[in-house]
Formats: sequence, structure tokens, C-alpha cells
Amino acid sequence: MDYYLLTDLAAQVGHGLAISGAETFRVEDTIRRILRAYGIECEVFAIPNCLTISFEAANGKPLTIMKRIGFHGNDLDAVEQFNALSRRICRETPEVEVAMQWLEETQAACRRYSLPVYYLGHYLGAFGYCFVFGGTLRDSLWAGLLGLIIGLVNGFLNRLEVNPFFRTIAASFFMAAPAYLVASLGWMDSVDSSIIGALMILVPGLLITNSMRDIIYGDTNSGINRIVQVLLSAFAIALGTAAAWRITSGLYGLPVSTGVVHPFWVQGLAVLVGCVGFAILFNVHGGGMWLCTLGGVATWMVYLLAQQLGYGVYSMNFFATLVAALYAETMARIRKYPVTSYLVVSAFPLLPGAGIYYTMSLGLAGDFHAALAKGLETAGIAGCLAVGILLVSTLFRLPAEWKRRHGKN
Repeated sequence: MDYYLLTDLAAQVGHGLAISGAETFRVEDTIRRILRAYGIECEVFAIPNCLTISFEAANGKPLTIMKRIGFHGNDLDAVEQFNALSRRICRETPEVEVAMQWLEETQAACRRYSLPVYYLGHYLGAFGYCFVFGGTLRDSLWAGLLGLIIGLVNGFLNRLEVNPFFRTIAASFFMAAPAYLVASLGWMDSVDSSIIGALMILVPGLLITNSMRDIIYGDTNSGINRIVQVLLSAFAIALGTAAAWRITSGLYGLPVSTGVVHPFWVQGLAVLVGCVGFAILFNVHGGGMWLCTLGGVATWMVYLLAQQLGYGVYSMNFFATLVAALYAETMARIRKYPVTSYLVVSAFPLLPGAGIYYTMSLGLAGDFHAALAKGLETAGIAGCLAVGILLVSTLFRLPAEWKRRHGKN
């Protein structure tokens, strides 16, 4: 057996998963399974920016390979494709050369939306979520245009390989500045709703969900690393938006929290549109897109139901997260796909993009006590999402863990 080629195969599959946005535990587990299928017990260590594989070959010589993991994308179709490839390799254990050919075919088969459809995803995501956060039809039309600005800025800075932190600052700034200018002309009914709808594009939903799932699977270092990235992203969003207001404040003045509460069916349709947009941005294809979108609508309906029943903001988010996580775990097992695709899109309506914006606007208004209270509430909401995801993931993991240990005994 060509141990070097086999190790390279496993490393390339793991690397493909990592750069596409897979969780750290999935990267490590996939590599272990592939090598174990060929009778090799190995040690795998992965963190968000590095992957190392080591084992002792049949001739007694150690073999170690390391791959640097670069920019992490939001390519959930590639995660599904590489996951399916690993299942096929473990099931059929072909000759290594044949498995390498399968890998090349999988890499070639990974789908990407065309550029116009990709920008349509930006428009639909911002348009739909503007309604959810109290915007009128006019606000939502503007929000879609602001989402396009974010897409254009991100696309340009990506080509220049700009640091994600500064890219987020730039995208939020160039989105918010024209929004405040348009609002100063009276062409928007609720500028905050339009900005929040567009800012949802910048909220790192995949990082949030992956950090929670890494922690529950024991990859604490990776989970904390991703949480730090989430905090930096939130700070960058607030910084860019605040800078835009500072420049335009002479025309617009202080941000004012306004908006309308739409009927539940309007919000349901808005979440449907927004989730379709974000499914495009996360590169989810085929029937999976609509299943993910339905999960997002169901999650928001539970949130609104809890609100009507008089529950507090934390309980509302917790119960809705439970539904999103249950739906994601169930669909993943039915369709034999990674849970990430379903969980990210289903839970996206609950991500605290509004909390980040209102914390910033209250701070600009000089009401630091209210800004602190809003910031703590936003952190509490994020905590509710984390607890809900961790709880459901743990419950679904217990049977598999019991079977694994029982089988060893």
C-alpha cells in the first residue's frame, strides 16, 4: 500500500472540509475514518488554521503530514460533497489510486452559484430580514440595495485578500453611510430596519454554530478560537456602522429606533425570502435549500408563538433554538448529510444582528447604561442559542456514543 498517497488522500479530504466551513471535529473524524477503513490507526490534530496527521506505517517508520488551512469559506455544498465522498470511501475501500480519482471528481463536481445569483442572495437576504425587523416595503427595497453594496465591497476586498476584520468594517461602513444619507432625504421610513436587515449578511452565523458544535465535541481550543472571531466580527460591524454615522450625523442626526410589527404570516414570508437568500450565500443547492429554508420559517414561527404566550426574550430564543437544532439534527440523519447546512440557515433568524446595531446606536446617543444593558441582553441571547444547540447536539450524540463504547466492550 502507498501510505504516502493514502495519507495525502485523507489530508486533502479533511482540508477540503476545513476550508469549506466544516466543524473541527468533522475534519478530524473524517480523516480518522478514512485511514481506519484501510486498517490504519492515526493521530489527527486540527485547529481552524492547521491540520496534522501522524501514524506509524507497517515498516515501523513514522509518517506525518501537515497542511495549512487558509481562508474559511461558507461553501456548504462542498461540505456535503466531501462528506459523501468520505462515506463512500469508508464503505467501499477501493484502491487508493481509485479513491484519489474519486476525490478529483468530487472537487470538479462541487457547484457554485453564478455571480448574478450570488448577488441576488445578498439582495434577498437583506430584503427579507428588513421586514422581520420592522421595515416597510420601501425600507426592504432599500435594504436589498444595501445588501448588494456589502456583496460588492466583500467581493472586491476578497480579491485583494484583505483581512476579514477590516473587510467587515469596510462593508458595514460603505453600507451604512448611504443608508443614513438616503434617510436624511426622507426616502426611508425606518433606517435602522434597513441597516439591520443588511447587517445580517455580515453576522458570522457559520462561525457561531461551528463554535458551539466544536465545544460539545471536545474541541475547546477550536471553539474558543471561533468565538473570538465572532466577537471581533461583531466589534467590526459596530465600528463600521458607527463610523458611517459619525460622518453623516450632520445630515441625519442620531439613529432612532422605529419600525412596525407585521402580522405573523408577513414575517413568515419575509423569513422564507431571507433564508433563500442566505442559502444562496452559504452555497446550499437543490432540495436542501428548501428544507433549510423551511427550518428557518419554523424556527421563527416558534419564536413568535413564544412571544404571544408571554415568554421573555431569553425563553423565546431558547425554545426557537431547540426547534432549529432538532429540525437540523433530524434532517441530517434522514438525508445522511452534515447537520451544519440545516442548522446554520434554520437558526439564522435568531442571530443577534439587531442587538449589535442597537447597542451601537445607544452608545452613540450617549446612553451608556442602556447600551451596556442592550449589549448584555445581546450576549444573553447568544448564550441561549448556544445552550439550545449544545443541549440538542448532546442528546443526539448520546446514542451514538453509547453504541461506540458498548461495541468496544
